[in-house]
Amino acid sequence: MSIYRNIQNKSGTGYQQEKSGLLKTPLAMLNDPEGEHVPEFLPAIVDAHVHLFPDHLFASIWQWFEHFGWPIRYKMTSQSAINFLLSRGIDHIVALHYAHKPGIARELNAYMADLCRSNSRITGLATVLPGEENAADILKEAFQLGLAGVKLHSHVQCVDLGSEAMHQIYKACTQYNKPLIIHAGREPKSPGYNCDPHVLCSAEKFEQVIQSYPHLRICVPHMGIDEFEAYERMLEHYDNLWLDTTMTLAEYLPTDYFPDLSQMRADRIIFGTDFPNIPYAWDRELKRLCQLNLPEDTLALILGENAKHLFSINIGDDYEKAYG
Repeated sequence: MSIYRNIQNKSGTGYQQEKSGLLKTPLAMLNDPEGEHVPEFLPAIVDAHVHLFPDHLFASIWQWFEHFGWPIRYKMTSQSAINFLLSRGIDHIVALHYAHKPGIARELNAYMADLCRSNSRITGLATVLPGEENAADILKEAFQLGLAGVKLHSHVQCVDLGSEAMHQIYKACTQYNKPLIIHAGREPKSPGYNCDPHVLCSAEKFEQVIQSYPHLRICVPHMGIDEFEAYERMLEHYDNLWLDTTMTLAEYLPTDYFPDLSQMRADRIIFGTDFPNIPYAWDRELKRLCQLNLPEDTLALILGENAKHLFSINIGDDYEKAYG
């Protein structure tokens, strides 16, 4: 599966490919209605996949998406994105970023740490470019700044899951007992990347990693798209694996397979959205999740409890600090 192949458009979802090779997203998706607030009946919500970058990097990322991905609906600064989600009832944000080249990770990590110090309702993760000089030291410094884990993106950073550079990261996360979020799934594949994700990533390669590092807590976004079934199987066998729901609940990515959350391990599924780099309404996935009629305890785990456990978040403390 690739988001760049020709597929049939269904009711305003998915993609169509133009002759130019760029993507054309149905306008109906861009007019997706949004709610003003999360439903009051829901338990505490942690959006565990929110991207926050300095303004100049956000601008570059949006330009890339316009050419190789999808139109970004919410072109916001980091502070605007934070205010937007918290004012609409999201209780806590796990903020992610990634270094696309060597030499910028320290600056990005300092930026993220500043955001976290400014608002106790943000838990920020560190980043580093695997293989860059002093990568382990960069992460150690980031953890000393208070960052709660590591975010990597195999596609953007062009790093093989089994490379020596990645083993250095796995060892550092294990040593400091910090979770790793890594886009390890093969999709969405894009000609905008400088590498082939299908060469770098696979469920088979990933399973070798979690077998080799049983004490490494690791979360795979997008539920491992497009090898959903393989990641669902691994979820049942490995206690150090989590999957996040990002974009898989939105019925936007071109796949015929929809994971059945009711049949999956509820204590290892984490809610995330990819906000603000999305083409549809901020609460689209939240609405889809509510429509699944999951048991209340399962919904509470997915929406907040699992992320609180993985990232050591205490939402009660958030409110005490924020409101006294």
